[in-house]
Amino acid sequence: MLAAEKSILVVGDSVSAAFGIAQARGWVALLGERLRKERLDYSVVNASVSGETTAGGAARLRPALDKHNPSVVIIELGGNDGLRGMSIPSMKKNLGDMVDQSRQAGARVLLVGMRLPPNYGPKYTGDFERAYAEVAKQHGATLLPFLFESFGTGRDFFQPDGIHPTETAQPVMLESVWKRLRPLLK
Repeated sequence: MLAAEKSILVVGDSVSAAFGIAQARGWVALLGERLRKERLDYSVVNASVSGETTAGGAARLRPALDKHNPSVVIIELGGNDGLRGMSIPSMKKNLGDMVDQSRQAGARVLLVGMRLPPNYGPKYTGDFERAYAEVAKQHGATLLPFLFESFGTGRDFFQPDGIHPTETAQPVMLESVWKRLRPLLK
């Protein structure tokens, strides 16, 4: 069987690495199924790592771009930066560098945003949420503002840790990603 001509590279954290559920049931695997079902000639490479920060993703991106030569890069990072209270300007720089590297490699970019729980304070959580829109605008990426938009804080959609989505949430996340991704598939 011939390999797909084009690839989609997903660089994310535990949310995209299907933490706590069967990897085959995660939204990234479901994306591969959707592409096959719709007969779109793309393969999906999941380069997501649980616990990953934007600094780690930025450090790992260049070799992944060189190896997979993706047509589209989906960046789903930042949640761990926020949960660790890391510098938002550093997070923005890392995300911007990743978008720029991806675009320079000829890929279209979908930046997937995240939000933080309110206990981080209104200033930090607001700055964190706005960071994604600012990076997307400044660096020319398509933005999905919040991956959990369709289910927000619905407890049934989260594992007992309150952070990681359940298997039930995965198709819902895929639909959110698909709406922004589909126009990028040329």
